[in-house]
Amino acid sequence: MRQLTLVTLLALWIMAIAIIAVQNATPVAIQFLTFQSVALPFGVVLSFCAALGMLMTAALLNVPTTRKK
Repeated sequence: MRQLTLVTLLALWIMAIAIIAVQNATPVAIQFLTFQSVALPFGVVLSFCAALGMLMTAALLNVPTTRKK
């Protein structure tokens, strides 16, 4: 049951990204401090950010924890 819920949430998230990406095809440039990226379509930027967030979350969930007794 847990896997079905996770797959359903992931599918809904991907559908939402696809809908937003199609509606917002204008190029955007990300600026951080003095650095600026090339202009990419909003959907590409959104997809990269979502994928990076998923990978970082998965990496943090796999970090072993130690408990002092």
